[in-house]
Amino acid sequence: MEAKHIICQNSFVYYQVYGAGKPVVLLHGFGEDGKVWQPQIDFLQEHFRLIVPDIPGSGQSEIIKDANIDTYADVVKQIIDKEYPEGQEQVTLIGHSMGGYATLSFAEKYPGCLNSIGLFHSTAFADSEEKKQTRRKAIEFIKTKGAFSFLKTSIPGLFTASFVENNPEKINALIGYGKNFSNEALVQYYEAMIERPDRTRVLKQMNTPVLFIIGENDMAIPLQSSLQQCYLPDQSCVTILEQSAHMGMWEESEKANKVLFNFLFNYF
Repeated sequence: MEAKHIICQNSFVYYQVYGAGKPVVLLHGFGEDGKVWQPQIDFLQEHFRLIVPDIPGSGQSEIIKDANIDTYADVVKQIIDKEYPEGQEQVTLIGHSMGGYATLSFAEKYPGCLNSIGLFHSTAFADSEEKKQTRRKAIEFIKTKGAFSFLKTSIPGLFTASFVENNPEKINALIGYGKNFSNEALVQYYEAMIERPDRTRVLKQMNTPVLFIIGENDMAIPLQSSLQQCYLPDQSCVTILEQSAHMGMWEESEKANKVLFNFLFNYF
């Protein structure tokens, strides 16, 4: 593993690089950092070169003032440019949840940099008004009670009840990451998600393969909503994790790893 960084808009952005071979960027979601991909890193690093950033405001990366989803996509582009300064290497970008929103922004802005993308419990649809209201309530909770209190309350709901019951140490580990988040970062993420546009057009225009990994029990990105976007790209690969909610990389890590490997192996 190599620990690296870039400076983006005067902010330190941390990322790690594992393995060798064709490049794959793993982009985490809200209330996480790059460590959330550890089960996938352990499995895939023998076959691919994995680039795993901490989105600004998460993990070891500093927050970027007034950042939005497009900013996070630009951060990924800057990292890729540093790793491949000649600009001839295409990457696969896999985004979980909010990381998927940044993945779609990247695909819209920099399609020539990609040979495929993956949406892992994520969606191209904009927030509904109901979803926006839910996020605004979360913002008020964070402002009044703090980031860690919010994550401690919300994280268990991202998993199936049986996973929470059988894996308390993993839930506590993810909650533990939450101690590093500032109120400002989580509020910025929610505001960025509220403001992001519908990007179904991006999927319709994709001329490279798109992987969809969907949790059957996902309450954050519901199954039926996820399925509605799968027919939009010319080439879709769809997997439903039947025992997962919103955190399939942990809930069904072995199956998720095999799906990712097969997609990456077949579509590079």
